[in-house]
Amino acid sequence: MAMKSFNPTSPGVRQMTILDFKEITKKDPEKSLVERRYSTGGRNNTGRVTSRFRGPLKRLYRIIDFKRDKVDVAGKVVAIEYDPNRSANIALIQYADGEKRYILAPIGLKVGATVLTAENADINPGNCMSLANVPVGSEIHNIELKPGAGGKLVRSAGMVAQLVGKESPYAIVRLPSGEIRKILMACRATIGQVGNTDHENIVWGKAGRVRHMGWRPHVRGTAMNPVDHPHGGGEGRTKGGRHPVTPWGFPTKGKKTRRNRRTEKYILKDRRK
Repeated sequence: MAMKSFNPTSPGVRQMTILDFKEITKKDPEKSLVERRYSTGGRNNTGRVTSRFRGPLKRLYRIIDFKRDKVDVAGKVVAIEYDPNRSANIALIQYADGEKRYILAPIGLKVGATVLTAENADINPGNCMSLANVPVGSEIHNIELKPGAGGKLVRSAGMVAQLVGKESPYAIVRLPSGEIRKILMACRATIGQVGNTDHENIVWGKAGRVRHMGWRPHVRGTAMNPVDHPHGGGEGRTKGGRHPVTPWGFPTKGKKTRRNRRTEKYILKDRRK
């Protein structure tokens, strides 16, 4: 989708850009495929703030078919819709047996096109199959980590991974971060690149648009008092000479947080190297 800008009638819209939504063909979601998600405002069941700077937000959640387990049943693209819960657009699919489902809309998927989950499916955007049947060099998204568990990787707008090789029983996949990883060839993936590639070019323009996404103003630690944050207090702007930490004193900004040694053997190239 192309970008749309505005006349500078106020400071909030001077730099603001939005998507033109020309690809969207249906405004209201399918009633049978939505459910209510309650906003916590960052509070847990006792009412205490466990995630700071979160605000209330009311919107319906679209149930997305990440598993793509409708095998050997052709589906027709009925509409391309906007999803407020994710950066990518979604496609409404009506299968031959009458069932409707949402999937992530890849680039090139148009209304009226046919999608299929099958081991012998064509290499067309939106078709889903096991990595064992995907040709080497193909672009894929919505990749499973465990067979049948549903796609977990490469689901954001504009994201794409590439199948670079096969070493039975694993397929070698290059992820958008640059990481090269081994994934079981029994896992499914969807052909193509996730659509809405212009999402990264959006300029929010004003704080209100971020509030509409459920984020409250973020306060810097250096602007607080010492009783509220380790970076607080002092004469002028100072952190006290210590490494950046959280309000509870744990190191942040650079501290390694990955501790899953069990899966390190599947990473052939780290994204940081």
